[in-house]
Amino acid sequence: MAKVDLKGVTKVFGEEVVAVNNINLEIRDKEFVVLVGPSGCGKSTTLRMIAGLEEITKGEIYIGDTLINHIAAKNRDIAMVFQNYALYPHMNVYDNLAFGLKLRKYPKKEIDRRVREAADILGIKALLNRKPKALSGGQRQRVAVGRAIVRKPKVFLFDEPLSNLDAKLRVQMRYEIQKLHTNLKATMIYVTHDQVEAMTMGDRIVVMKDGIIHQVSEPLELYARPINKYVASFIGSPPMNFIDGTVIKSDGNYYFQEKTFNVKILPSVYEKIAQYESKKVILGIRPEDIYDKLFAQYASDEFVVKARVEVVEPMGAEVYLTLTTGKSQFVARVSARDTVSVNQDLDLVFDMAKIHLFNVDTQETIV
Repeated sequence: MAKVDLKGVTKVFGEEVVAVNNINLEIRDKEFVVLVGPSGCGKSTTLRMIAGLEEITKGEIYIGDTLINHIAAKNRDIAMVFQNYALYPHMNVYDNLAFGLKLRKYPKKEIDRRVREAADILGIKALLNRKPKALSGGQRQRVAVGRAIVRKPKVFLFDEPLSNLDAKLRVQMRYEIQKLHTNLKATMIYVTHDQVEAMTMGDRIVVMKDGIIHQVSEPLELYARPINKYVASFIGSPPMNFIDGTVIKSDGNYYFQEKTFNVKILPSVYEKIAQYESKKVILGIRPEDIYDKLFAQYASDEFVVKARVEVVEPMGAEVYLTLTTGKSQFVARVSARDTVSVNQDLDLVFDMAKIHLFNVDTQETIV
């Protein structure tokens, strides 16, 4: 049993720096969980407390049914993969993989079997006699992961392991780590500040900020139903657009009113927004939910926003448009087949079935 359970875990540095603030989190056996958030949000500190590299100020951490607060890091049956690889430069790949097992006095035959098995899984059998300086970044990262695999721990911990790799290698290593999780059926906890890594790798994602967990959900649930504006802004690329405005009522219908446009809110959410009539709210809409009216010919004018193109960013199969209307600025993600130029005026359709509305004061989701 390799579930990991954090109960009221807090970490305070010095007398007043609260890095992790009373978090509760249950990570299921064989689950791949990603902790995501900006620098300083507490995600790496949380991982280091699980690993035993940081003392817990308050709370309890369990691996399986065992309380590990006072168990030394070497006895927690975990393996950690670091950002900087942490390979021994004077040892070849084989000895780097075998080192931890030798320290634990494993028989030579068992060490050899585990090293070659890990090398086979990671496709580094041909590199066993090389030293780290003769390896590429991706190969070094594979060796670092292999050193964790040979241990056959209950829990794997990854602390931003791909941040030193170039974009192409990051994509490849994401796939390798996902495949590793499928093959090993192990519990894995992965820390990153990259929301693309989080969305593509995790069974569940834990979104953190200022030492607090804001939301724990499966990737698509997190994307579709963020609990507050912060989560909505962090998940998605390009990020969600936010426009300040007011909920107004006219002829029995509700509208979102910005200074230069009104868009009709769908009746299915009237019950939730009735109390916000004549009040300020924030409308959130993702760039992919905004369409050029030429490609949404059947849309009612009640969903149309007139805007001017400020920036055109070709991205290959799609184009990112930065647009302004009045004092509001937003981004639309459209097909590369759309011919658009700077300073062009466009009629755009907001997909009101996909909008989010947020409370101005609490930043929490209304719709």
